[in-house]
Amino acid sequence: MANSAQARKRARQAAKANAHNSALRSKFRTAIKAVRKAIAAGDVAQANEVFKQSAKTLDVIADKKLVHKNKTARHKSRLAAAVKSLSVPAVAAE
Repeated sequence: MANSAQARKRARQAAKANAHNSALRSKFRTAIKAVRKAIAAGDVAQANEVFKQSAKTLDVIADKKLVHKNKTARHKSRLAAAVKSLSVPAVAAE
């Protein structure tokens, strides 16, 4: 345990920051799940709308450097491709 006043304060600050960052990481995962759920439902308009909102959330969290910007880009790219595949009808292989 921290012995000095400075160390005790730093421990309090770290605990507060950890709780805040954990909440934002949870929000990151929830945003991704929301898009996947909309895609699974098959509603193109709903999936597009949810994707736009989630993309903003993912970008904000990446700007805070809670997750790496490339991780955010990777998730956005894969979700965008999945949403796009909903709107394009599957062509039968002949």
